[in-house]
Amino acid sequence: MASAIPLDLEGIIHPLYSKSLVPEKLKGLLNTIFYLFRKERKFYFKLVKMLGFLPGNLSYYRTAFIHKSASIQNKNGDLINNERLEFLGDAILGSIVAEYLYINFPNRDEGFMTKLRSRIVKRKNLNLLAEKISIPGMMQTITFPDNMAKHLHGNAFEALIGAIYLDKGYRSAAKFFSRRIIQKHIDLLQLAKKDSDYKSQLIEWAQKNKKEVVFETNEEHAASNLLPAFIAFVKQNDNVLGTGKGGSKKEAEQSAAREALSSLQNS
Repeated sequence: MASAIPLDLEGIIHPLYSKSLVPEKLKGLLNTIFYLFRKERKFYFKLVKMLGFLPGNLSYYRTAFIHKSASIQNKNGDLINNERLEFLGDAILGSIVAEYLYINFPNRDEGFMTKLRSRIVKRKNLNLLAEKISIPGMMQTITFPDNMAKHLHGNAFEALIGAIYLDKGYRSAAKFFSRRIIQKHIDLLQLAKKDSDYKSQLIEWAQKNKKEVVFETNEEHAASNLLPAFIAFVKQNDNVLGTGKGGSKKEAEQSAAREALSSLQNS
């Protein structure tokens, strides 16, 4: 696919604009005034409401919402759609989420952050986020069944991240995701709690695969420790899938379930 549809807005407004002598905020204001008198104004102001800032190069964002099925052809005969922006946005989004989790969960390990990032960027979640910020109403596509259309919405969400990155840079893309997505639409504490509930995950796996897993927990007393310790085993058909220790029964079972899940993933 060729680059986004060109729009020489800088040259149209003022020669100084193209020489980057105009401050960014003033550029945004000039863009707004410019689009007040053009047919793109409806799209532009919907986009401003979605993003929470004034976009610069509108063509990036328009391309982000063009599905392959509705590709348009430029003057060179190249097809324009959002697939390349989706590829870029996927990579940028992964980096943004990783950075956010690293900063906001300073005491959690790599495994926790990897799983939580996976929950945030998984396709089902991106589809839902796309709907929450009204991406479906911005898209150009042919008619698809509802279940397939939702998948396209998640792709467009990634393309939008790519468009922001190209237009405003990484920091603006990260700020958008933090302020307009995480703070408004993602309950990180709930996701973290769900992610760390290894026992529930193991039970869910067992039910889904029609397996039976049993937790056995014993209390241990050490002469050097006045408080009891617990050791838990997760068994399937008398085979031990995982063991864990903890200061409480719950902690020991979570540890055992985590080891069992790791063992099942590796096998």
